[in-house]
Amino acid sequence: MRIIGAGTRDNFEYRLLTTFWTVPNLITVCRFLLVPLFIWQTVTLHYGWATLTLVILGSSDWIDGYAARRLDQISTVGKWLDPVADRVALIVVASTFVATEIAPAWLVFAIVIPDLILIINTLVLFRGSPHLKVSNLGKIRTALLLIGTPFLLLGNTNWGKGTILGDIATWTLAVACVLHVVAAVQYFVQAQRKAKLLKSGTI
Repeated sequence: MRIIGAGTRDNFEYRLLTTFWTVPNLITVCRFLLVPLFIWQTVTLHYGWATLTLVILGSSDWIDGYAARRLDQISTVGKWLDPVADRVALIVVASTFVATEIAPAWLVFAIVIPDLILIINTLVLFRGSPHLKVSNLGKIRTALLLIGTPFLLLGNTNWGKGTILGDIATWTLAVACVLHVVAAVQYFVQAQRKAKLLKSGTI
């Protein structure tokens, strides 16, 4: 069974829908709406419930991609909505962790600074999305971030304190942040290359 690209049909020609109303897009919206709930649960020290919310957030990120490919509901909206929801969710989660002193400041800096550079770069070059394909490295990075953050919360629960969970979370997030920076550099280079090709009329 595929983990990356799950639900892909071999030798199948996918449609590209222009409607917003698809199952994957609705899943993405529901995932985004869970972010305020996570903030409230974390601020009010309901770490167990916040962990469950993060697990749902992480699994739904996989589910909407699976549904899009399996149900043949890949859409133009989904192509930008899904990564935007991922970025916003990760930035808010990391910022909440740092603000509540659950995680060190390097977590939010490692996530936010590369993303801000990419956003500025794409706005300057394309005045919007460059429509770059998500790399496998980027998918692995996101998966590690979505795995590490629940472990970090579990390590702060009454039964998780003093266990190995905190160490697992720290190392997982550290690796994820390194991959995040590397992936950001790759996207930056790809965007620059695509802009040059567009300017020369090659594509």
